[in-house]
Amino acid sequence: MSVDPVPGPGGLPSENQTASPGSVVARNSALMATGTIVSRITGIGRDIALTAALGFYLVSDAYSLGNSLPTMVYILVIGGALNAVFIPQLVRRMKDDADDGKAYADRLLTITATILLVLSIAAVAAAPWIVDLYTPADYPQAEYDLAVAFARLFLPQIFFYGVYTMLSQVLNARGHFGMPMFAPIANNVIAITTFVLFIVIAGTSAAADGALTTDQVLLLGIGTTLGVVVQALILIPVLVRSGYAWRPRFDWRDSGLGKAAKLAAWTVALVLANQVAYLFIIRLAAQANVNAAASDLTAAGITTYQKAHLVFMLPHSVITISIVTALLPSLSRVAHAGLLHDVGRELARAMRVVSVLIVPIAAVLAVNGAAIAVLLFGYGAATPEQAATMGVIVSIFMIGLPAFTLFYVILRGFYALEDTRTPFFITVAFSAVMLALAFPLFAMVDGGGPQVAALALAYSLAYWVGLVLAWIILARRLGSMETGRTVWALLRTLIAGLIAAGAMVLVTVAGLARIVDTEAGDWQTRVLLLLVVILVSVIGFAVFGLTAWALRVREVGDVLSLVRRMTGRLTSRRSGS
Repeated sequence: MSVDPVPGPGGLPSENQTASPGSVVARNSALMATGTIVSRITGIGRDIALTAALGFYLVSDAYSLGNSLPTMVYILVIGGALNAVFIPQLVRRMKDDADDGKAYADRLLTITATILLVLSIAAVAAAPWIVDLYTPADYPQAEYDLAVAFARLFLPQIFFYGVYTMLSQVLNARGHFGMPMFAPIANNVIAITTFVLFIVIAGTSAAADGALTTDQVLLLGIGTTLGVVVQALILIPVLVRSGYAWRPRFDWRDSGLGKAAKLAAWTVALVLANQVAYLFIIRLAAQANVNAAASDLTAAGITTYQKAHLVFMLPHSVITISIVTALLPSLSRVAHAGLLHDVGRELARAMRVVSVLIVPIAAVLAVNGAAIAVLLFGYGAATPEQAATMGVIVSIFMIGLPAFTLFYVILRGFYALEDTRTPFFITVAFSAVMLALAFPLFAMVDGGGPQVAALALAYSLAYWVGLVLAWIILARRLGSMETGRTVWALLRTLIAGLIAAGAMVLVTVAGLARIVDTEAGDWQTRVLLLLVVILVSVIGFAVFGLTAWALRVREVGDVLSLVRRMTGRLTSRRSGS
């Protein structure tokens, strides 16, 4: 499991000093979106290779659990604090300090690297206890032992995840946005190569048989970890070329890190609340696959949940993170100047623009989820039934995608105000709602796919509750977030999305009926299914656009203008090079 770039606020390149805010946002958004798109495409290739090698069986869950632990431990202990607190402080020190913040960056890298190294060693030693936290009491012993073996091979990634994040943020703060967004591609390529080698050596039946040899475990473990190492180290020469050379500094006292640490305490608490909730979700997902195996149902568990969630995150990563990350530097400066109404206006505009992009994508993926999953993941060790089950989970996740992405935008508003305390309490409320929904929904349905679907539904509904709560609180802080105008625009956008979804369902039912009546082989059927997905998607986007235009959703024009600026910047960059 790779850590995708989660860019910090970052300063603007020197060449941007005289550029207009709109052109800066467009250029930085285009660059980051391009890197994210390529990274996500190779990430999808990685997931396809993984499911082709291991399917969605209990063995795959053991790999997915072991490979998730480094990310979860890293984010829990230090990752959230770096992204939300230390990096904004770094940007400020670059502006205010005589040495452009170099001493501060040296100290930050030194103390963080030290903590991460100690943490990685301790995590490897504690691997059995960590795995035990995330597995139910009746988890099969063979899969538990396999998960522990994978965890010991994967947990050293904690150090390199931290190195990657720190170097990425220093580069962003110095105005270099490109390489941090492209570095995960190397990780994905190495992972794909690892899974292909596994298929060549072990075949596609090893996961279904439920046992892996020591050599097979080592191949998967070492190959996966090597990708993370390369993802981190590839940034070092880029950092050197940017004019920064790290020098270890241990004079941490009275260096300004104390203030950042106090702010980070609430962010660490926020991440802790998230991870406690995620712990229960992973335990339930693992239980779902145990229940499926016991009842001879289609395998669906941790891997199913995680891969569906990765598809859920794709449009958010490409669209929301790219636009909002490029917006955040100016947002932080406006907040620091005390212009709170301007902060509210910019956030409201970002929410309206992002929703016009996210809602139609959510509608398309909700209708086409199962078909797309079969086309992408129904190969090798993964059966079409397992892939279709995962696709249904994707469709359910789409219920919460608009809320999730708008919630993300609002949180950036709190961080621009350097408020990490309020997001903690909001996250606690969100987590409580999610778990309060997840446990009863999980108990009401059969094992495997239905139980994983219950978890996705609880997640989606909880984000709508969290969105409303966060919106109310931030609007009061800022004095205004153009709530009336924004809610009305979002409502019309959602109506357009529902109408588009309805049109797509009609076309999908007719198209699938034709495929069922057609006597064709497996590959011919997949080609027909692909044609149906393409046709349905085109119709969905067209209906959404026409309906939004008819409902006078003015942000459609803003989106078109933003896309033109982004593509224009990319074209000028290519012609200039």
